[in-house]
Amino acid sequence: MGRYLYDPPGSTLDKEIKPGELQRMFDAGLRVFPIYQDNARELSDFTYTQGYQHGLNAHALAAGYGFNRGTVIYFAVDYDATQEEIDAAIVPYFHGVAGALSNQGKRYIHGVYGSRNVCHNVTNRTDARYSFVSGMSWGFSGNLGFTLPPNWSFNQIKEFLVTNGADQFDLDRDVWRNGSDPGTSSVNSSAGPADDFIDYISRLYDIAVDYGSSDRRPSQLVMEFIRHERYGGADWDFLIGGYDGDFVGHAKSRGMSVMKEFTDPFTGHELGAEHLMATANGHLVTPQPSNPKSVNGGDVAGWGGDLLTFYVDWRNSKEQYPSGHTFCLERLAKIGVTSSFGFADLVEDADGYLLARAVNAGRTIVDAVRDHYNGGGGLRRFRDYYAKRFTNAEDANFLAHNMLTAFDDVKVVAAQKFLVLVQGGAALPETIGYSELQPYEQGFADTLLARTGQEESLVSTYKKNHEAYLRAARSRAARR
Repeated sequence: MGRYLYDPPGSTLDKEIKPGELQRMFDAGLRVFPIYQDNARELSDFTYTQGYQHGLNAHALAAGYGFNRGTVIYFAVDYDATQEEIDAAIVPYFHGVAGALSNQGKRYIHGVYGSRNVCHNVTNRTDARYSFVSGMSWGFSGNLGFTLPPNWSFNQIKEFLVTNGADQFDLDRDVWRNGSDPGTSSVNSSAGPADDFIDYISRLYDIAVDYGSSDRRPSQLVMEFIRHERYGGADWDFLIGGYDGDFVGHAKSRGMSVMKEFTDPFTGHELGAEHLMATANGHLVTPQPSNPKSVNGGDVAGWGGDLLTFYVDWRNSKEQYPSGHTFCLERLAKIGVTSSFGFADLVEDADGYLLARAVNAGRTIVDAVRDHYNGGGGLRRFRDYYAKRFTNAEDANFLAHNMLTAFDDVKVVAAQKFLVLVQGGAALPETIGYSELQPYEQGFADTLLARTGQEESLVSTYKKNHEAYLRAARSRAARR
């Protein structure tokens, strides 16, 4: 059931959650998804600053009601915004929302309520986790000719009048997409979305320390156990070395099994623990070369392998996407778009790299995972990843080109041939002209830079707007 966090001053709709209402719904077996709307019915309601202030207000209200960490809050666009208005005001508004939530520690994640076109744009350009589609507004131009966004969770299809004695009210009927936002069935939990994964890593690490009969660090044994089922064949043995089978047996005898996935606290997306730890394992045993433009087997275990398989996707779609750059911009690391290099894959590549660096610097995998997912490291994952592995736009292009065509590292060459030629059935990148290949490489570099820039923008604009917000708050308090 959707419930509103806020009634703006002067509103006569009386939509805000009432005292005790949440618990009554939970007791009745209902789940709740929170909505934030402050007017939101015309263009002037949407600016970056208003989005920022609304994000702060929504965070405070949701925390006051006790909504748990990781809850998606749907911010409303309750009018038929045109594409021009979406570009000029709606998207900046949601950047403000995202900036405020991010810099409150990202306890909550933003979603969007609006027409199909609004939901598409806000999702693609601000990483909204889920969309609540105003489907019953069939006359909205933003619903005409547009498909449902890939991340839709609720679709509002009908309003009907409910009569309960002398009480009457309008109730919307919504369609829920199976497997999307589950809503919340409780409040005031101290647990975070990644706590089960952190606890799992801690238990596995203790078993690795107790094991003691290996020349490998306990942190490495943890990575090997988690990746061994899906990333433990002969190809991975060649790439990053075999896993310790005796430890795998020992951990299983202690009741451990492979944890497949967990929820990222900062995006709300499910992350694959096996791919994450295979990436970390690769970067751990084969740290990046001293030459910032060179690539190696550790890169293949992460971003490089994904770039090669995504190259195959492009070559198999070249009639539809003759430009590799366009293919990257439309399909690389996009929320709700199925590809061999999806959004979660890029997050796992970044996180795996950063976890490996932390362990190689002396941290345990337990501390590294806890700091990253519960200590705020994930809020700057793309900035740190880009700065430490790719450095700048020129080097990012070089790295992409070398991953696709280099011949001076036996493991990279083997990956090119196996992933592209043998497994993918496509022509090797080195056989197509540079003028055709370079835009694909540029698309990869541009995607990384865009993710990095988005994080940097959230930080810089937060500082500016937070200071302005505090000054305004002090001024209001002085006038009272």
